[in-house]
Amino acid sequence: MTYPETSSAFSLVARDERFVVIDKAPGISMHKDDTAAGLAMLLAQALGQPVWPVHRLDKMTSGLVLFALSAEVAAELSAAFAAQQVRKLYLAISDRKPTKKQGRVEGGMVRSRRSSWKLTRTDENRARTELYSCSLQPGLRLFLCRPYTGKTHQIRVALKSVGAPIVGDPLYHETVDPMPDRGYLHAWQLEFMLGGETYRFRSDPTLGELFQLPTVATRLSGDWQDPFSLHWHGAPN
Repeated sequence: MTYPETSSAFSLVARDERFVVIDKAPGISMHKDDTAAGLAMLLAQALGQPVWPVHRLDKMTSGLVLFALSAEVAAELSAAFAAQQVRKLYLAISDRKPTKKQGRVEGGMVRSRRSSWKLTRTDENRARTELYSCSLQPGLRLFLCRPYTGKTHQIRVALKSVGAPIVGDPLYHETVDPMPDRGYLHAWQLEFMLGGETYRFRSDPTLGELFQLPTVATRLSGDWQDPFSLHWHGAPN
C-alpha cells in the first residue's frame, strides 16, 4: 500500500497497532529541514497519529525504517537497537575496486572535515560492519553490509575505508560527471523482536538505474536470497 499524497517520500510495508515499517525514498530527511517536511512528519500526517522513530537513515539512503506508534513501544524498540539485538542488512554499489571484498571492517569513528567521519584504529566510538560483495559488471560492485553498531555514516565510512566509496555519496565519493541519479545505499532487510515475537521485513530497491541492473536481481534471488544464513564472522546474534 502506498499513500498517494506521500508516494514520493515513502511506501508502507507493514503496520500493526504497535509499529509501522515503511520503505523510505532516497533524498528524504528523517526530520524537517530548511526546505521540506521530514519523513516522521509526513508519516504522522498520512497516518493521522503521532509516530516515534526508533532508528534513522541518512538522507541519501533508501529502504526500511521502523516507527513505533506509542512512547512505550518506542522505548522497548530503542533499547533493542541500543543493545544490538536488531539485525539489519544494507545493499550498496561502488564503482571502485575494494581492498577487501569480504569480511569485517572495524575501528573508531571520529569527525573529519565538513560533515564527514573517518575510521581510525582507536576504540573511540567503535563501529563494526561485515560485508560480502560481488561484481555486477566491469567497474561496478554490489555490497551486502551488516552493521553491528549504529554509528552515524557507519556503512558509508566502512566502504570508503576499503577504497570503495558508494556511488552518488556526496560526502565520501569524489564528484563525477554526470552525477549519479541517487546515492546507492539501501536498507534492505530488518529483523527485530517485540512482545516475544520475531518480525522480519525485506524491501528490494526499486529506485535508481544501477539497482535495476539484471545482475542485482540475480544476486538477490540467488546466493543472497537467504542472507542471514551466510557465514557472518563472529556474529553475536
